Parts: sequence; structure tokens; C-alpha cells
Amino acid sequence: MKKVSVIAAAVTATLAAGSAFAVDVDFHGYARGGVGLSGEGSHVTYEKNKVGRLGNEDDLYAELGLNAELYNQGDVSFKLESLVAYGQAGNNNWEGNANALRVMNVQAKGLFESDKEAVLWAGQRYYQRKDIHITDFYFLDTSGGAGGGIENISLGGGKLSVAVMHDDGTQTVDDGTAFVFDKDLPGCDGKPSSDACYKSEAQTKDEMVSGYTLDLRYAGIDLWENANLELAVAYDFASDAKDQTVQADDGVLLTAVLGQGLSNGFNQTVLQYGTASYGKQMATYGGGGWYDRSGGNNDADGFRIINWGVTGMGDAWELGHVVMYAQASDTDDGDITAYNAVVRPMYKWDEHMKTVFELGYFADETKKSGTTTDAAGSKVTVAQAWSAGSSFWARPEIRVYGSYFMDHEGESFNGKTDDSEFSVGIQMEAWW
Repeated sequence: MKKVSVIAAAVTATLAAGSAFAVDVDFHGYARGGVGLSGEGSHVTYEKNKVGRLGNEDDLYAELGLNAELYNQGDVSFKLESLVAYGQAGNNNWEGNANALRVMNVQAKGLFESDKEAVLWAGQRYYQRKDIHITDFYFLDTSGGAGGGIENISLGGGKLSVAVMHDDGTQTVDDGTAFVFDKDLPGCDGKPSSDACYKSEAQTKDEMVSGYTLDLRYAGIDLWENANLELAVAYDFASDAKDQTVQADDGVLLTAVLGQGLSNGFNQTVLQYGTASYGKQMATYGGGGWYDRSGGNNDADGFRIINWGVTGMGDAWELGHVVMYAQASDTDDGDITAYNAVVRPMYKWDEHMKTVFELGYFADETKKSGTTTDAAGSKVTVAQAWSAGSSFWARPEIRVYGSYFMDHEGESFNGKTDDSEFSVGIQMEAWW
């Protein structure tokens, strides 16, 4: 009883320290949803990351986050971050759950006298993700399972961040042999009791692999006026269990992001190079997550070049754009070349109403065993939108749209019988 009383007294005393436990809660998130129809019935979606997301989304999706500063005393603060993601088709009022806890971590700032801006953290988080909004493409996203690290360490003229995160996966391994019934074997009379009706067959099973990502960032390298450089290295490796042989080689992903601030917007140029599974991701729109544990991409390497940004053109027009070129060699699918381009011009009628256009095109070429496979497609969208402000980034926004999709190398629509389709709809998008 004495032990319980001591703990209770300690908890009471801690809670009584009001200044240290003043909770400041921040509610933030993202949401989209709407309704659409087409010749296929409902919405049509087609290669969103390649031809653009405007008028090309058919889901109800939301991320709801709560952050709370749980401690703030002197220069030291502890913050809890949490976020739950929710995704559904949105076709009925009550649908099965597809929820996920994406973020749950604690970040402590001001612990180190030599560098009060450095942040120590542990848990699960969206770790310094980098995306292109108009294609919803995360070109650098190593966010995996739980992890920890320290970020914003002052070093030279920039900031260094170091993190290690879980990135587990599975590999297929042999599981011995089994005798399998086959009535078509020679001499089989079709009876399960007959030995002649059984053959030996190799068995496989999926085996868990403990994977990890070591993520190093160095940001804030000042170059010329309004220009800066960020460098990132992701190293994915596995820790083999007893008597386990890991099939996938370690992979390295190198990234350089050159940012240029403009008087009327910004521009970024991204250079990336990857090996092993990261190599294949360069030409398949990967960003550093979902590392392939099969070993099929051990000899692969690849690179990509991206340029994107948003630019104002006078008082009434703004333009978002992205262009990408990528190659990957010696993947399990062969040698891949991929490129795409998307532009989104927007005309502002007043503070709240705008007309938005989006045009996108992509082409992929895969060569394997002397055979070349081509894929290409495009999209044109026109939307009338009303938003909370006139900026390109102003949200919430409600938009009425029409989209026309074209598959230039195949038939992707109406049960794979048509090479084009038209879709109309209304959608909301919000972030806060």
C-alpha cells in the first residue's frame, strides 16, 4: 500500500505543476470527397500520379490530426503528434472501416544546451515527406513504421537530421515438399487412395523480414539569392533472424532538391539516384517506401529528374507544373523509361471564384527479353471552383469539373473495351 501511495502522490504533484502541463491543442488535417458519373457509371480515375489529380479522384479520404504541447518550461518543450487516416469509396452513408493510425510520436525541443533548435523524437510519423501537389506524388517519403531520431542539428550553415525507422516486409521462401493429388497423372485411376495419383510438389511460404531505413538529411544550404539546396540519403537494410537468408540487397536512394524562390512563386529541381529496389522505384513513381524484399531487383539502378513549381502570371493567372524523366535498368520487369508532364493554369475571376484547367500526359517504355511494351495516356480537365481565397493554394475549395481521359496504347475503360472516357463531377478539398 505504501508503494501505491508514493506513486499516487508523485502523480498528484506532477499534475499540480500547472505551468509545465498547460496543454495547447492543434487540430489539423486534410479531406476530399465528391460525386461523379461517366460512361462506366461512377467516377473514372486514370493514372493520377502521371496525368494529374484534378477531376481524377473518386474516393472519400481524410486525415485528422491532433497535436498537443504537453510540457513547456524554460526552453524545453515536449509535443505529442497524432493523426488518423480514413479512406472509403464514399458511395454509401455507412461503409466498412478502412482506418489507419499514421502518426503517433513525441518530439522534444530545447534539450541540448549547445543547440536549442535540435529536436529529439521517437514514435511513428510522416517524416519530412516531399510531394508534388498536382499529381499527389511523394517523390521522397521514407515514412515507415515506428522509429526515432534527431533533427535540425545546426551544422555549418545548414541543418542535419538523422532518423532510423522500421521498414519490414516479406519474402517468399521454400517450405519443403508435399504430395499433391493429381488425377491426370499416368497410371492414376482417379481414386485418392491410389499412390499413382500423387506427385511431389515444392511448397513456399511468406517469411517476415525485419527491415530498416536510415535517413540522413542536410537542409538549408544557401546558394545564390533566394536559392537553397537540400541533400538526402536513404539507406534501406535488413536484419536477418536466426537461420534466415535475406534475399533483397540493401539499397541506397540519393536525393538533391534545388529550390528557387521567385517574386511570384517558386521552382524546384529534383535529382534522384537509387540502387536495388530503390532503383526500380525511380521509374515506377516510388518515393522510398515499400521496399521490395523479394530480391528480384538486386541488380537494378535508376535515376530521375523532376522540375515543378507554381508561378504567378499577373494578377489573374497562376500556373502549376511538373515534368519528369526517369530510367531504371535491370529490374525484375526489365529496363524502364518513363516521363510525364502536367500543367495546371488557373484564372481568378474574383477573390473566391476561379476557372482551373489541367492537362497531363505520360509515356512508359519497358524492354525485357527482346520485347518492348509501351504505355501512354493523357487527360484534360476543366473545373469551375470556389475557394476560401484566390491563391493557388487556397482551401477549402468546391469544384465542378469535367475530365476527358485517353489511353494511347491500349483500352483501359468500360471493361477494357474503350480507349477513352469522359467524367463529370463535383468535389470538395480542404486542408487546415
